Amino acid sequence: MFSWNSLLRPFFVLAPMEDVTDTVFRRIVASCARPDVFVTEFVNTDGMFSEGKDIVSQRLKFSEEERPLIAQVWGIHPQSYFLASKRIVELGFDGIDINMGCPQKHVVHSGACAALIKNHSLTSEIIDATRRGMIEAGRQIPFSIKTRIGYNTIATEEWIGFLLSFKPDALTVHGRTAKEMSKVPAHWDEIGKAVKLRDKISPETVIIGNGDIKSREDGLQKAKEYGVDGIMIGRAIFENPWVFEKEQKEHSLSEHFGLLTKHVELFNSTWQGKKPFQVMKKYFKIYVRGFDGAAEFREKLMACESADEVQKILNSKF
Repeated sequence: MFSWNSLLRPFFVLAPMEDVTDTVFRRIVASCARPDVFVTEFVNTDGMFSEGKDIVSQRLKFSEEERPLIAQVWGIHPQSYFLASKRIVELGFDGIDINMGCPQKHVVHSGACAALIKNHSLTSEIIDATRRGMIEAGRQIPFSIKTRIGYNTIATEEWIGFLLSFKPDALTVHGRTAKEMSKVPAHWDEIGKAVKLRDKISPETVIIGNGDIKSREDGLQKAKEYGVDGIMIGRAIFENPWVFEKEQKEHSLSEHFGLLTKHVELFNSTWQGKKPFQVMKKYFKIYVRGFDGAAEFREKLMACESADEVQKILNSKF
């Protein structure tokens, strides 16, 4: 059974990213240089049991090569968390994570994610319901939270201290407030404060730092400086799909295009008839960059409507 505390320090986690970190992308990353832990896209707890549950269930699709894999959920109704937690255990995930950090307006206006920073009573109910769901399912899996250091202003001691009182197995701290979005540099000194709070309140809780990590080496330096147990990397994967490589090296254009071919083929075999090919196009910028004419070549790919069309254009390049 997976345990956050069993991981060698510092460990690395691929961040959950909306409409990005699906089963296909996780397998592509695993084939390059895998992180120590994967996390799903955001899964809405109400959506798991609504009329649109078949669409939501796509976010819970995974293969064994993606383990250890944590399911990240969000919502506002404790009873939905209870049911979602039970289902996630039954599906065989290695852990469950609650999103208390997404700052997007439509999500926050619903009272979910980062809005929970302002609602301690609902947060408490949600955590309790999530844990009861695991008990009902008959198997305890690691429970974690991903959050920020405050809502409008920095409130690390109050908010992070509050969350640590629940003794989560892991706590990922993004070093910005919800108001700051990603507009300012991450406050890593506040993440360092979270580590010190952990030491006092919940020594067994693993602290994962998140925010502005550009490379594995950068993550190692941050872990050493601020004392976090793990590092979560998100947006940097769009600049380098090999970002988790232990020994960084240059990768050729042919390697990038080969990876794109693999991604398109896997997307097609996994999602054909379930997701439009348009969804695949957001990933092109990962592979087609850093060479003369990259923008023009990417435009050609963006005009494609199928995997076959993409392959023809890639073949014309080599």
